[in-house]
Amino acid sequence: MVDLLSDSGRQLLLGNEAIVRGLIESGVKYASTYPGTPSSEVGNNLEKMGEKAGIYFEFSSNEKIALEVSAAAATAGVRSFAFMKHVGLNVAADPLMTLAYAGVNGGMLVMTADDPSCHSSQNEQDNRYYSHLSLLPMLEPSTPEEAKEMLPLAYEISEELKLPVIFRTTTRVNHARGVVEFKKPIDKPAVGHFDKDFKRYVNIPANSRVNRIILLDKNKKAQELSESSELNFIVGDGSSEVGIITSGVSYTYVKEFTDGADILKIGFTNPLPEKRIADFIRGKKSIIVVEELDPFLEDQVYRIIAQNGLSVRVYGKRDGTLPREWEFSPDTMRKLKDIVKITEFPQAMEKTTVKLPGRPPTLCAGCPHRGLFAATKRAVGKKDVIYCSDIGCYTLGGQPPFNEADFIICMGGGAGAAGGFSESTDQKSIAFLGDSTFFHSGIPSLISAKFNDHKFTMVILDNRTTAMTGHQPNPGTGRHFGGVETDMVDIEAVVKSIGVEFVETVDSYDVRKVEDVMKRAIDYDGVSVVISKCPCPLELKKEKKLVPKVCIVDQSKCIQCMTCLKTIACPALIKKDGTVVVDETQCIGCGMCSNVCPKDAIGVKQ
Repeated sequence: MVDLLSDSGRQLLLGNEAIVRGLIESGVKYASTYPGTPSSEVGNNLEKMGEKAGIYFEFSSNEKIALEVSAAAATAGVRSFAFMKHVGLNVAADPLMTLAYAGVNGGMLVMTADDPSCHSSQNEQDNRYYSHLSLLPMLEPSTPEEAKEMLPLAYEISEELKLPVIFRTTTRVNHARGVVEFKKPIDKPAVGHFDKDFKRYVNIPANSRVNRIILLDKNKKAQELSESSELNFIVGDGSSEVGIITSGVSYTYVKEFTDGADILKIGFTNPLPEKRIADFIRGKKSIIVVEELDPFLEDQVYRIIAQNGLSVRVYGKRDGTLPREWEFSPDTMRKLKDIVKITEFPQAMEKTTVKLPGRPPTLCAGCPHRGLFAATKRAVGKKDVIYCSDIGCYTLGGQPPFNEADFIICMGGGAGAAGGFSESTDQKSIAFLGDSTFFHSGIPSLISAKFNDHKFTMVILDNRTTAMTGHQPNPGTGRHFGGVETDMVDIEAVVKSIGVEFVETVDSYDVRKVEDVMKRAIDYDGVSVVISKCPCPLELKKEKKLVPKVCIVDQSKCIQCMTCLKTIACPALIKKDGTVVVDETQCIGCGMCSNVCPKDAIGVKQ
């Protein structure tokens, strides 16, 4: 059992658990996030034990707010930590850019958890560029242990420069496990004081122009810190003609699968230690830059080579030696075999002839979203409709048999796009978004739709939790952790307060009734809102609130029409020997299939 509150010892920790331990040891007293994989477990752990650790923690309504509340704490002198997945920093970028001008007093880190290979994301953008754009220092750990050890140093850098520091991780750091040595936490104040400074904190143009110069001076100081930082180090005796420059998780692949080359491992990746890089390159015949995603380091290595009049062959992404897409693997290192010695791989196991079935992501058995999508498809019929979906469990509504996802870009983007389609086409638009997404960025889209008289249907799938990222609370559930108790925000009341006239709340398990509501919503001349308010079964299971029931098929009534399979496609329904049977190990007895059976052949029993 992991105990992140111990004062000493060694434990095997997930990267995100190691980061939480690092926050405790660093004396952090304020943390905030909007949940998103691969950073989710940091918030989940802080939710459980933040109060005992003396850390105020909150799930903010979106990443922008998460950054703003932590910025306020750090400005008042309290060490803070705002964290999010990589696309979340797009949302938080607006305050981040100006916060760099104002700076902070207590240390502040902004963790961006990047997701190479898009394991749980809509893109694999490289957020290292945000450090260039904002002129903020950036640190990158390679392992869970290094992530924990790097955090106290990051806070020292932040407080020395009076700047927030970007702490960039990737999925393989967040979700790897490693042995971590615990150290005694330092004590930092939990309550600060804001000292007014109009020129520093009120960034109107006259003040911003001055603060820009101050930020550039701080960047020069950061450059000096990077040159002397222990986070940048060389592995090897310097005698090799081949040098490898690497950072982040790529260092672990280099360390394990290459041999005979000198390695410059960079942990302080912005500003780069340019003099140290130039000195490392001198005397080398070949330099290999190993990094995931974009040639962020490589392009700067080329610049440093040119500015220092060096002549050396560089291998990396620009010449096609290494791929620019997706995360690396041991096989990626094989691409370097003609340049550097590659450690022999262990003999591979014999390939099996057994073909495993594919396991694409799917909505869970008994998920209420299935009923909503089934009812919507029936209500639409042959109408020409554009389905604008969003980021969450309901994204899976794009799969057969529903096929109700035509346009997806970002959180809350479906509702905005639906308004655009309503004005630029003759087609009807339906926007699907979740309860947490509604609070994140759906409310402004709805206000804009009402203001501009857009004509589309917004469907809010309120499953009473933030499900896909690990069942975190949101404003619609209320807060009940960390010693703070708040009431839930009523979605229907919010929608009505905006002035929307067509608002109906439905139970998605009653597919027939939902179909009727959706028909009227689609035909409504204006913006209409349908709220599907049904708890996630997994959340009910976790809270032990799920009443044990199971569906049964009366084979004497079943006519093998397969309507239940074609309409609901629940994994608990199985086609066997030409008929439908129920897998009782998956079935939760929701009765959704019973609701669509034309012959009432499916019932529910305790």
